Amino acid sequence: MAEQTAPAHAGTPSPAKSDVAVVRDALGVGVAVGLSGFAFGVTAAGSGLTLLQTCALSLLVFTGASQFALVGALAAGGNPYTAAAGAFFLGVRNTFYGLRLSQLLALPRAVRPFAAHWVIDETTAVSLAQPTRRAARIGFTVTGATLYVLWNLTTLLGALGAEAIGDTDAWGLDAAGPAVFLALLAPMLTSTTERAVAALAVVIGLGLLPVLPAGVPVLLAALAAPAVLYVAGRRSPAREDTTDDAPVVTDGRDTHDGHHPDTAADPGTRTESATGAVTGTAADTGDNTHDQRGDDQRGRDGTGQAER
Repeated sequence: MAEQTAPAHAGTPSPAKSDVAVVRDALGVGVAVGLSGFAFGVTAAGSGLTLLQTCALSLLVFTGASQFALVGALAAGGNPYTAAAGAFFLGVRNTFYGLRLSQLLALPRAVRPFAAHWVIDETTAVSLAQPTRRAARIGFTVTGATLYVLWNLTTLLGALGAEAIGDTDAWGLDAAGPAVFLALLAPMLTSTTERAVAALAVVIGLGLLPVLPAGVPVLLAALAAPAVLYVAGRRSPAREDTTDDAPVVTDGRDTHDGHHPDTAADPGTRTESATGAVTGTAADTGDNTHDQRGDDQRGRDGTGQAER
């Protein structure tokens, strides 16, 4: 029954989702993104790569954003090693995707090396959106297979048709890959820290773009994450200290030791008073009951004498 468990949201009930619905969603993502391989083929060919080099990148690398970063840096005249380093560090994100998907999918060991090649943004997004492990496996497989086939096919067509298109810069096709990557990334920025990291990375990348070689701004933009986390870490202890020093408010009056000012008096006095009040009330109740019984007895005696 482990196949039906929803490891992404343990402890919470997950809505049922048919296999057909999962396949439909996976095909939608795979086809939509796979067609953008045409833009990569055209851009790579326009950057000076041969047909074999272009197709080899899609077959062996298969990470769209990293591929566009590589050919974009080469087209801008960047050093090949710098361009490769930028593409490599951009693709490192897939390692963290793999750590999460390895727990979610729990694939057999013999299959994992082959499945690792399909661990990309799209397959991760589709898999994590599924309510059960079975659905996650179906989504991962269908998305990966569809995207891999279409991406490589359209890469080949784009590279072959690059000469017919002419100037690729005039078409702006080099922006298609990054645009797709940002469209997938933007909904995942849910917290303030994540948005701050993304915003600072954009500022660093765009600010250093005119003064540094192509590919280097992408590497330096990665410094946004530790910088934001360092600032957030320094602010958190400050909030905790402020919270600890705040006085406790009870009934509109401030106390510092968690005690009400009036409670400084001897608690035994209050207990004795309360006990006395309860005892007095019980005594009064007993007297009233006794008086009522006496009145009833006298009434019955008076009635008996009247009858005699």
